[in-house]
Amino acid sequence: MINELPVLDLSAAASADPKTRARFHDALHTAARDVGFFHLTGHGITPAETAELMDTLRAFFALPEADRLAISNLNSPHFRGYTRIGDERTGGSRDWRDQLDIGAERAPRVPAADEPGYWWLEGPNQWPAALPELRTAALHWIDRLSSVAQRLLHELLAAIGAPSDFYDDAFADRPHLHLKLVRYPGSAPDGAAQGVGAHKDYGFLTLLLQDEVGGLQVEGPDGTFIDVPPLPGAFVINLGELLEVATNGYLKATNHRVVSPPGTRERYSVPFFYNPRLDARIQPVPFPHAHRAPGVTQDAANPLFAEYGRNEIKGWLRAHPGVARRHHPELLDAGTPVG
Repeated sequence: MINELPVLDLSAAASADPKTRARFHDALHTAARDVGFFHLTGHGITPAETAELMDTLRAFFALPEADRLAISNLNSPHFRGYTRIGDERTGGSRDWRDQLDIGAERAPRVPAADEPGYWWLEGPNQWPAALPELRTAALHWIDRLSSVAQRLLHELLAAIGAPSDFYDDAFADRPHLHLKLVRYPGSAPDGAAQGVGAHKDYGFLTLLLQDEVGGLQVEGPDGTFIDVPPLPGAFVINLGELLEVATNGYLKATNHRVVSPPGTRERYSVPFFYNPRLDARIQPVPFPHAHRAPGVTQDAANPLFAEYGRNEIKGWLRAHPGVARRHHPELLDAGTPVG
C-alpha cells in the first residue's frame, strides 16, 4: 500500500469562507483520529528556506569525520551533538543512520538532588567550527517551524471541538523544541534494513521534511506498514504520545519507521519535534468526543506519563546508551523511566 496518507492544506484554516474552514477541520479531525499521520501543505515555509536548510545539511554530512566527531553527543550530558552511524538504538537494535541533535540554545541545566533528572535535557548545542552557517540555518528552522506547529496544534484542537488555546501555557515558557538533521547512508553491511526502528514520538507534534528518497513507513490499523513517498513542498505530520495522553487515546500516537535505502544511496531528512516545557503536566483536554476515548495505550515497556519530561528522558536514555552510561549512571541505576 503506497501513500494513503491524507493531504491537508493549512492555508484553508485561514479562509474567509466558513465552509472551507469547516471542510479543513473535518479532514484534520479524521486524519488525526484514524491515521495519526498526514501530509501538510499551505504552511508558508518557502522553497528557498527549504533549499537553504537542505544544502547546509548536506554540507554538514560532507565534512570530514573528524569535524563531525569533534561535536559528538558523547561530549554532552544534554544529549546534544553528533551521533555516529549505528550508535543510536530503537527497540534495542541499532539504527543505520547518523544525525545531529539540536535544541533551543539554553544555559546548561544541572538538576539539584531533589529535582527530576529530565532537567539534564536542557543545555547548549554543539556546532561544527568548519560550518558556522549551520547554526544560523538550524535555529531559523526551529523558529519557523515552531510557528507552523503552534498554528497546527490550535487548528487540531479546534477540529476535535476543544479550546484551541488549551495548551498555550504548556508551551509559553521554555518549550523543549528539538531538531534532528539525519542521514541514512544506504544499507548496513550486515544486510539489516533498520534505518530507524518502529517507534512513537514523545511529544505533541512532529513535522518532517524528507528528500526525494523514500523509506518512511507508517503502521496502519491492521499492523502492516504503509510506504509514505515524499510529496514535494509538504511536511509529513505525525502525532506524539502526549496528544494521546491529552485525549485519553482518542488521538493516537502512531508507530513509524524508516527502511534503509538500497545499496549506498543516501537519504536525508529533518524531523522537528514540537514539545512543551519539560515540567509541563498535560491535563486532559475537554472536547465533545471525550466519552468515546478508548484510553491510553498500555505498554509495560513504554509507559506514558502526563509530565512531559518523564516521557522524554526515558527515550533518550534508551536510544543513546553511550551518553547515558558516561554522564548519567545515576539515572540508569534508578531504572528507566526516570522522573
